[in-house]
Amino acid sequence: MPSVIKAVVFDVGECLVDETREYGTWADWLGIPRHTFAAMFGAVIAQGRDYRETFQVFRPGFDLYEQRAARAAAGQPEWFGEDDLYPDVRPTFTALRQAGLWLGIAGNQTVRAGGLLRELFSEDVDLIGTSDDWGASKPDPEFFIRVGKAVPFEPREILYVGDRLDNDIKPAIAAGMRTALVHRGPWATIQWRTEEARSLPDLRLGTLADLPESIAKFNAAEH
Repeated sequence: MPSVIKAVVFDVGECLVDETREYGTWADWLGIPRHTFAAMFGAVIAQGRDYRETFQVFRPGFDLYEQRAARAAAGQPEWFGEDDLYPDVRPTFTALRQAGLWLGIAGNQTVRAGGLLRELFSEDVDLIGTSDDWGASKPDPEFFIRVGKAVPFEPREILYVGDRLDNDIKPAIAAGMRTALVHRGPWATIQWRTEEARSLPDLRLGTLADLPESIAKFNAAEH
């Protein structure tokens, strides 16, 4: 049955937030040259492995949650701010609001990151949810069940926007949602020209700035 998009829910890392600085600080914490860390990060992703395995290469037994706490105790907590947002984020949110769309942010983020997101976006969106809030991380189906429960529309009326086929697009489709793949960050750069990246998402975006017009065209075609 035809259905229009009424709500847009965004992933966080490499969708809204440019994580270049954050991963650079992890390289510094490990005492690894940033370009070496970045190269290994890309190699791990290209091999289809979990990005957290990058840390294991340099420090076997590395526990990301423990090290986040250690960084905080050392006065170097994870952090992102306005300058870390991709430049098209604010204009896109404004345009989508003007088009009457319900907006949300939901991604694999810590409680601390959730607080940072609320400082940045509490007046701009209707929902901010994190994996730590919900006790479920993408690509776990429970994460998208929680998104569906939080959004006041049917799953087929929700567009989930992300940069990863594995964590974002595939599980959102399995949950009955529409999807948009944005071409930026290491995952999308590596996956963009694959058959799945061409065929699975409802929308393919060179930038978030393409989203308002793309949704308008999609909804017009569904009527």
